[in-house]
Amino acid sequence: MRLHRLTVTAFGPFAGSETVDFDALAAGGLFLLRGATGAGKSSVLDAVCFALYGETPGARRANRLRSDHADPKRLTEVQLELTLGGRRLQITRLPEQQRPKKVGTGTTVERAQTLLREWVADTGDGTPGWRGLSKSHQEVGEEVLGLIGLNREQFCQVVLLPQGDFARFLKADSEERGKLLRRLFDTERYRHVEDWLAEQRRAQEAAVQAGRRRLRDLASKAEQAAGPGAEPAEDWVPAEDGDTGLTAGVLGWAAVLRSGAAEQLTVAESALAGAGAAQRTAQRHREAAEELAGRQRRHREARELAGRLARFEPEAALDRQRLAAAQEAVGVEAALRLRESAAEALRRAQTAELRHREVLAAAPGGEGRRLDGAGAAELAEAELRLRAEVVRLEAARADELRCTELVREQGSLTADRTAAEALAEEAEDWLAEFEGELSRLEEQRTRAREATARVEQLDVQRAESTIRLDAARERDGLRAEITAAEPRVVELRTAALDAREHSLDLRDRRLAGMAAELAEQLRSGEACRVCGSPEHPAPAEVAPGSRVAAEDEERARRAQAVAEKAWTVADQALTALRVREATAAGAAGPEGADALARALAELEREHREARHTAEALGRVEQEIARLSQDRARRDAELHEAKERAAVLTDRLLKLDTERDALTARVAAARGEAASVADRAAALTRTTEQVAATAAAARARAEASARLDEAEGELGGAAAAAGFPDARAALAVLLPRDERERLEARLERHRAETAAVRRELDLPELAEAAARPPVDLPAVAAALRTATDRLGQAHAARAAAHERCEALAAIGRQLAGLAAELAPALDRYGRINRLATLTAGTSTENRLRMRLESYVLAARLEQVAAAASDRLVRMSGGRYTLVHNDGRGAGTKRSGLALRVVDAWTGTERDTATLSGGESFFASLSLALGLADVVTDEAGGMPLDTLFIDEGFGTLDEQSLEEVMDVLDGLRERDRAVGIVSHVADLRSRVPAQLLVRKGRRGSTLALAGREDA
Repeated sequence: MRLHRLTVTAFGPFAGSETVDFDALAAGGLFLLRGATGAGKSSVLDAVCFALYGETPGARRANRLRSDHADPKRLTEVQLELTLGGRRLQITRLPEQQRPKKVGTGTTVERAQTLLREWVADTGDGTPGWRGLSKSHQEVGEEVLGLIGLNREQFCQVVLLPQGDFARFLKADSEERGKLLRRLFDTERYRHVEDWLAEQRRAQEAAVQAGRRRLRDLASKAEQAAGPGAEPAEDWVPAEDGDTGLTAGVLGWAAVLRSGAAEQLTVAESALAGAGAAQRTAQRHREAAEELAGRQRRHREARELAGRLARFEPEAALDRQRLAAAQEAVGVEAALRLRESAAEALRRAQTAELRHREVLAAAPGGEGRRLDGAGAAELAEAELRLRAEVVRLEAARADELRCTELVREQGSLTADRTAAEALAEEAEDWLAEFEGELSRLEEQRTRAREATARVEQLDVQRAESTIRLDAARERDGLRAEITAAEPRVVELRTAALDAREHSLDLRDRRLAGMAAELAEQLRSGEACRVCGSPEHPAPAEVAPGSRVAAEDEERARRAQAVAEKAWTVADQALTALRVREATAAGAAGPEGADALARALAELEREHREARHTAEALGRVEQEIARLSQDRARRDAELHEAKERAAVLTDRLLKLDTERDALTARVAAARGEAASVADRAAALTRTTEQVAATAAAARARAEASARLDEAEGELGGAAAAAGFPDARAALAVLLPRDERERLEARLERHRAETAAVRRELDLPELAEAAARPPVDLPAVAAALRTATDRLGQAHAARAAAHERCEALAAIGRQLAGLAAELAPALDRYGRINRLATLTAGTSTENRLRMRLESYVLAARLEQVAAAASDRLVRMSGGRYTLVHNDGRGAGTKRSGLALRVVDAWTGTERDTATLSGGESFFASLSLALGLADVVTDEAGGMPLDTLFIDEGFGTLDEQSLEEVMDVLDGLRERDRAVGIVSHVADLRSRVPAQLLVRKGRRGSTLALAGREDA
């Protein structure tokens, strides 16, 4: 990857458009990005990262992309030209941002944009140029990621080398070092292996625990099935056991239970056989007793019935005589019934004829009175005449119905014409009010549009007021903190000055008493260390209470340093509060927080009112559109209603003419009746009554003839039966049901008498009657006792059999469970060993190293080897970095430790013991080594442009020279290295420089040589 050109517009501290020509800047291999603190050196790197990934580096992601100094009309934009995989690409990105509206006032949101283009030799017209590839954020991101092979975090680590991060990485513990390595190297799959093994271990452990629970459940069931006398399961079932002998004891215990149950079954079957024999004997005794008692009862009941039948014999003889006389008179019964039926039919015919004649006489029109006393033939002629008249009235009835239809149709047409006229009138009234309603709605629409614009203005004012109110509240809070902190600073300043004065006083006193202190060390005959004389005529003396020791002076100096440090810290904190207060005061303005809050509340109220008015815009526009549609519809309705009213008027005139003609014909046909239908109905009823009267007269004549015939047949039947006349035959005649009842009673008496004789003639009944009566209760009690004993034996045998079957089934389940648990326990042992080994908790894992840490340790070993190649050169052959996989202290993991080997002393020590300069080139070597390893891991994509951010200020001249030699080595294979620093020595060492200058209106970029350095 090589960068060619970067253009930033309104980005970060750059208010305008600034361009970096990396081809010119990196022509010599090394180039320097320098400038004052806060000028925007790191913003150049942010722009590169934003162009590639759409985001800035993680440490600065909270920074705003848009420049505060930029013109509101100028959009924030970053454009980067680079070569990736041999392809010359151009990436343009615009973040989401606010911009002024093109029409009206206020701002609107400009959505984020991305454009990827490629330089091609032929754009389609034979000329080279840029060809667009994609405008999709996702597609561009996937294309860049595929070409570079690094995600954003990896890119920021290996291309934008952040020295602060690697200094921390150099001295971090294994856990913190592992976090960075996990981000750079894709080791998630190894962590997934750890998680999978742990999950499998939990699943297998759950299966084993479930097997143990099932084993305990089966043992409990076996204990319950075996009964109260069985050996308890707790003596055989282990609570926890992890080997394949888990079920050995319980299987033996279950076998013992099954053996005992089999013995109990044998005893129960023997008892059942004895109880069955006793019950069968008692059953036979009871059956014999019941049979004897039944024969004795039958003999006794037969003798009682024979006595009753003998007493009924005289009455039966009389019944036989009555039945014989009645049977002789049966031949007259049919003739008698025929004569009674004919007489009844004559009476009904006479009554019906009389009733019909009365109804006919009361018929309207006088037709019934004219036919009073007429015979059947005359009535038939009158019926024919009346029916012909009814047929003539049917034609007149059709005219009458047409008149009724005409009246109804005229009413409907009149209502339709009235409705059409009302509709036309309503449409004319609505059209008369249309213009006024349209003007009112257009006025509402104008007010809503103005309110919409006002809402946008108020949004901006509300945002500004909110910022000012927050700043005012922060300003007031900071002023309170400043007021509270100032006395403390004054107090600490006074204490620092007092400590300083005390320290100086002790120092002066000690200097003053230094001669006396030296005099105390003089010995007679020994040379003075000051003058060399062995004689000491007048040694100085210390005044009482004024002696100051070196310890006193040192104690006062330390107290002074503590007091001055406390004062400095408090004063710096106060200064920071004042700077923040000034910033907040500048943002808030002169108004107080209460006034700003009231102003904001007023803006909120205006905003709500304006928004309420603006929300009606859509509704008003819909009403205007609806009103226009209603006008067209009303015009059409008016035209249609007028045409319909004219057509209905013509139709009504034609119907009036037809109705007048029909009315005259109907009046002639109905006569004095209310209508033709009424006259026709009345005439039809009279005709039907005449027909009914004629039929009744014919029926009465026929009934009289049939009665005469029945009288003659009855006399002939009585003579044929041997009776002098019909009256004598009727005297002995019995009804049929009475005859059948007598026959049945006599037949029943005869059958019962024969049956009693047969029953009394049976020898077994006679023998049973001669024996003593049977004691059935005693026999039944003996049977019940035997049956109860048999039931108890059955229950005991069933319980024993059920116990055997239950224990056999449980034994089979235990055997199956034992076979099932064996492989589960084996799997659990293997999975548990693997899971604890990969998790670093196994005793076999002596380094307590997790699988992911093991993979990261291999990567760290590669990084340490690559870093040592450069560290040896930077340190003059003194230091190398080595990977240490020793166990961590306490519960810490191992495998990600780094140690530095000092070739001068031959010792291996912690990286935290390196000095500031040594830490810099060690961390730089580590960063460059990590960049090489990550690049190789990503597929070997060459990174032709690197940036190193700060850290050179900690190096002495010799170390800086060695580091620069290593950086010169990075330029091999046409690689460009950019150094971000403000170290003065680098200005003379690196001629190619990009100057970043800051100002009140934003920062600018310039190449050294084109602008004054």
